[in-house]
Amino acid sequence: MTHYPGQKHYLVAVDVIIFGFDGEHLKLLLIKRGFQPKRGEWSLMGGFVQSTESLDEAAKRILHQLTGLYGVYLEQLQTFGHPDRDPIERTFSVTYFALIDIHKYQRQISTQYNAGWFSFNNAPNLIFDHTQMVKLARTNLRYKASLHPILFELLPEKFTMPQLHDLYEDVYAATFDKRNFSRKVLSTGLLVKQKDKDKSSSKKGAFYYKLNKKNYITNFHAFLNFIPNPDHLIQNPHQ
Repeated sequence: MTHYPGQKHYLVAVDVIIFGFDGEHLKLLLIKRGFQPKRGEWSLMGGFVQSTESLDEAAKRILHQLTGLYGVYLEQLQTFGHPDRDPIERTFSVTYFALIDIHKYQRQISTQYNAGWFSFNNAPNLIFDHTQMVKLARTNLRYKASLHPILFELLPEKFTMPQLHDLYEDVYAATFDKRNFSRKVLSTGLLVKQKDKDKSSSKKGAFYYKLNKKNYITNFHAFLNFIPNPDHLIQNPHQ
């Protein structure tokens, strides 16, 4: 095999930040690292890119290994390449973030990695620069969700308006007026009201909605400025 003269070879990895929503809070899926260095410590799900696969293919493979899922929302975020980020060998990590429905897929998550869901208020310390990756992914999620309806990817097939409202409030660490929120969401034409209700929280109950998938695809790039002043809401990525 021909090589470029005088150039060293480095490893390329993919790390996936997996977000889920449990009906109340946005959560992060983490694993316990199974090898040195940092064996037994909490980590993002990741792996090395194989010689026969692209970055996207590697990210999909790694996500599937942990969750058993294909076809979920997966977006490339940023490459992390500080020379000292991995103490064993010079490794570049290309990060992705994924959005999955916790309730639909929690039973398919592999037990091989001792995975666990964590809210952002009680997330453990992560290895290497993984905490920085998560902060960047959360900030990016807030920005993208103000322009496109990607947060619907976190919801089950049927959901209530209070659940959607709670999701947006938790993602942005902000308070949204319930009546105005409902009015604005319904005006998008993305939701189809169902006849049945969720009565787990009250006798009156809340109607279920489903996502109009045709309108979702059509209006994905026309969902601009759903959240007012998104820059103001995302100025503190630590919240």
